[in-house]
Amino acid sequence: MKLALMQKQLKNKLVKCTACSQYCIIQPNSTGLCGIRKNVNGKLYLLVYGKAAAVNIDPVEKKPLYHFLPGSKIFSFGTLGCDFGCLFCQNWDISQPTREIRFEKNRDELLKEMIDRCDNLSPKQIVDYCLKYKLPSIAYTYNEPAVFFEYAYDTAKLAKKYGIKNVFVSNGYESKESLNKIKKYLDAANIDLKSFSEEFYLKICKAKLEPVLKNIENFYNLGIWIEVTTLIIPGKNDSEKELKQIAEFIASISKGIPWHVTAFHPDYKMFDAKPTQISTLIKAYKIGKNAGLKYVYIGNVAAGKYENTFCPNCGNECISRIGFFNIKNNLEKGKCKKCGYILEGVWE
Repeated sequence: MKLALMQKQLKNKLVKCTACSQYCIIQPNSTGLCGIRKNVNGKLYLLVYGKAAAVNIDPVEKKPLYHFLPGSKIFSFGTLGCDFGCLFCQNWDISQPTREIRFEKNRDELLKEMIDRCDNLSPKQIVDYCLKYKLPSIAYTYNEPAVFFEYAYDTAKLAKKYGIKNVFVSNGYESKESLNKIKKYLDAANIDLKSFSEEFYLKICKAKLEPVLKNIENFYNLGIWIEVTTLIIPGKNDSEKELKQIAEFIASISKGIPWHVTAFHPDYKMFDAKPTQISTLIKAYKIGKNAGLKYVYIGNVAAGKYENTFCPNCGNECISRIGFFNIKNNLEKGKCKKCGYILEGVWE
């Protein structure tokens, strides 16, 4: 447990959490929506500091990031808790339980049991591991990193000191305060743009669309490399109109932002929708390209050429992939070897 950096103390021992755009106002002995930021006697504490619920060494392409140190490994970790309540969450076993027990009578005991099962993992241990095994970057992932902000911030700050890059895999709900504080330590982010419908965000994600749109723009304007992912759910966000809106929004910020359109598989509380057909993903791919996006990728299924990176200038196949693995890289420091065009991204 650690005193939260992102908070504003109010009257009557109320506290406003400023870690994410939910901006929860929390009563004493209660938590915010995420279930892991608790008001203790008028001060806000992060309950999961140094407690990792998931840890892996992943290919960076799994984030997914295709234009950020391609072919490298990335140290990935996350905690319990999330500020969204997505009905289709694929990491629900760590992100959602803390939300679901917030109003249980024995919530403190249940939460303690959950946290005690997590791994003790300090920022220093994470950075030391990356240095020992020459891992060039760290991903704050599996759940929304804004909710474990202080843990992420201390790790990112220390990592940057040793030349290790930092990546947020995010739902795009960082507060303006938290983004402003961590911006100089962040190198890249993959941001989910789950829909272009306010109703979808409210009913299915328990959040709002506008903060996500604003943060995609904010990250880009800060010079943080971003890629955007849309999980396409049949009957929910797969209409041609909505996919076009998403593609055109991304293109309005930069046509060089990669867009990952990925396949849905039923999970958590959404078993009424069918898995995404490859034809729907190809339709989304074509919509993205017609909107002027230079890089569109299909993910979560075997997609052949739609997984590969092509030079926007000459059409040369610059990176060939199978799943999360590069099998051929024809880039030299981000430059197409055939025509010399410099592709957008972070290549070293």
